[in-house]
Amino acid sequence: MSPSPSGNHPHTCLNWQDNRAELLVIPAPLASAKPPAAPSVIELTGASSAEGIAAGRGSTFFAGDLALGDIREGTAQLFIDAPAGRAAVGMTTDLRNSLLFVAGGGTGQGYVYNTDTGAAVAEYQLTTLGGFINDVTLARDGAWFTNSNRGELYFVPVGHHGELGDVETLTLSGPAADTSSAFNLNGIAAAAGGRMLIVAHSGNGALYTVNPATGASAAIAGVSVPAVDGTTVKGDTLWAVQNQLNQISRVSLASDLSSGVVQGVIASPGFQTPTTAALLGNTLAVVNAKFFTPGATDFEVVLVPAR
Repeated sequence: MSPSPSGNHPHTCLNWQDNRAELLVIPAPLASAKPPAAPSVIELTGASSAEGIAAGRGSTFFAGDLALGDIREGTAQLFIDAPAGRAAVGMTTDLRNSLLFVAGGGTGQGYVYNTDTGAAVAEYQLTTLGGFINDVTLARDGAWFTNSNRGELYFVPVGHHGELGDVETLTLSGPAADTSSAFNLNGIAAAAGGRMLIVAHSGNGALYTVNPATGASAAIAGVSVPAVDGTTVKGDTLWAVQNQLNQISRVSLASDLSSGVVQGVIASPGFQTPTTAALLGNTLAVVNAKFFTPGATDFEVVLVPAR
C-alpha cells in the first residue's frame, strides 16, 4: 500500500470462476505492456475501502477493508466483522493451519483469524514505536510483516500444528533499511522455499532480498519498479504491483535472487490504483484501492492473466 491522498458471519465459499468472463490473452514482447483486455471484475459488495488480498482454498480469495479491518471472501457477504479500531492492509494465508494473517497499518498491529470460521485467533502489537504495518507473507516457519516507516521486520512463529509464538523483531541492514522516503518498505514475499525474503521498497522503486536469519539485505540487480506496492512470488517469477502506474511488472528472477529481468508488463483498463494481487492458478486477482479516485464508494477485484 501507498499512502492515500486524502462480529463474525457464516462462512460462505465462493468460486470466482463461476463469475469470470472470457479473458483475451495477447503475447507481449519483453518489457512491454500487453494490450489491455476487457477486464473481468468482482465487486467487493459493501466495502468502504480496499487494499489487501490473499488466496484461499481452490479459487477463492479473502479481501480486506482498509479503513474498517473487515474481511470479505470474494463477493460473499461479510466474512469477518473486525472490532472497531482495526485496519486491514496486506494479508496472507496459512491454509494448512487455516490461518489468515492481516497487517494492521497505522495501528502497529498484526491480526490472525481462522479461515474456516472467521474467528479471531490472535492480536499482536508488533511495534509501539510508530510506523505503518503494511504487508505480510508466510515463510517456512512463520509470518513476516513489514513496516513502511522503520527498517525492521516482525516475525510471528507458527508451529507444525498451527500454534503461534511470540513476536520477534528483525533489524535490517543494507539498502532495505533505508527510511529516507515518506513510504519505504511495502510488499513482502517469501522465496527460495522460504529461505529468503523479498521486500519491495516504494520510495526507491526497488526490490531487495533479506536474509531472515541476519537481516542483511541486497538489491535485486536489473529491476526497476517505480511505485511498487504488493508483490507475489511463485518459483522464479515475481509479480510487482505498481499502484500509481496502474500496472504489474512480471519479473524473472535469477536462481540466486541476485538479479532479475522484467519480462513483461500487465495492464488492464479496469485498474484504478491497484495495490496487491493474489495468484489463483494462472490468474492474478488484483485489488483496486482507488486512492486517487475522489469520492470512490465502490471497490472491486480485477482478474487478469498472470502472463
